[in-house]
Amino acid sequence: MPTEAELLKGRSRILVTGGAGFIGGAVVRRLLQKTDATVFNLDKMGYASNLDSIEAVLADLGPTSHTRHQLQKLDLSDQMAVDAAVEAADPDLVMHLAAESHVDRSISEPGVFIQSNINGTYNILQAVLSHYDSLEGQRRKQFRFHHISTDEVFGSLGATGSFSEATAYDPRSPYSASKAASDHLVNAWHHTFGLPVVMTNCSNNYGPWQFPEKLIPLVTLKGAEGESIPLYGDGLNIRDWLYVEDHVDALLLAACRGEAGSNYCIGGHGETTNKEIVHAICSQLDEHQPWNSPHSNLITKVTDRPGHDRRYAINSSLISAKLGWKPRHNIQEGLRATVKWYLEHKGWCHAVRKRAGYDGSRQGLTRQ
Repeated sequence: MPTEAELLKGRSRILVTGGAGFIGGAVVRRLLQKTDATVFNLDKMGYASNLDSIEAVLADLGPTSHTRHQLQKLDLSDQMAVDAAVEAADPDLVMHLAAESHVDRSISEPGVFIQSNINGTYNILQAVLSHYDSLEGQRRKQFRFHHISTDEVFGSLGATGSFSEATAYDPRSPYSASKAASDHLVNAWHHTFGLPVVMTNCSNNYGPWQFPEKLIPLVTLKGAEGESIPLYGDGLNIRDWLYVEDHVDALLLAACRGEAGSNYCIGGHGETTNKEIVHAICSQLDEHQPWNSPHSNLITKVTDRPGHDRRYAINSSLISAKLGWKPRHNIQEGLRATVKWYLEHKGWCHAVRKRAGYDGSRQGLTRQ
């Protein structure tokens, strides 16, 4: 894989929406560590946003590096603020990651997802289109708007097959429906207005610095604290787990070398049932905390999520063939590193949960 600096190829001003989130933060850290680019980070600093990982990187890089990370706290639903932020950033590349992403929360508060994922995407598209129209020469030729989406827009698979770039959309939750709508907006702005876009649809991400409401950090922390570990339904729902740093590799390749108007599916080649993930985490907890073994005794089956998709799987052959990407981590080694990280950063996890007012309880049981 080419270096990050080689991929940017003269692009020195990168705008990242949602850059204080889990995946966005990983993108920002990589750009700061591996390139000389200035990163303009647009984030509303919601409950799952956090700058700790970025500030740690900046501290390692030294005091002069801080000017390379420009945070602007704003909500993408504010069109005037978005217009001003894009104009000030004057970007060579836009990576749009800002989104509400927790399915359970979308069940209880769907309106938040409509505002953020649909209206927010419309606003950033409008602002970026105006910016693109002002570009000339090589900057215009190289410019891309990269929209980062999810495999959940494709619905649910049966026992066989996998999602690909040709899969029809069939979203089943308010979250996936809002992301599907944003995907369609991006495609429309390309075909109607000529905005050079690239879109990627990824499988479930995991790794360090993820807000601890998602499955892997939630199970790790509950097990470590001796609390009941919830397992939805029969636990046989299958996800294709993608280590976040492998995802960043793919995102930078797609953003910088993807053909305008193209989309790429990104999966981790890690199809695993939720039950297998939970039991694997418990086994690792047994190694780290043998005095509480077996942690699997903490697993408790709970009522399944409404409309819970049964299986996701990604065919990543296009991005592998066209751009040379492949994941560097398998689920076994990635999960082991991730569980170890959360056990070593329990203080950070407690702090971010407290700041967000989240006590680890289940979301999405009722509509508000």
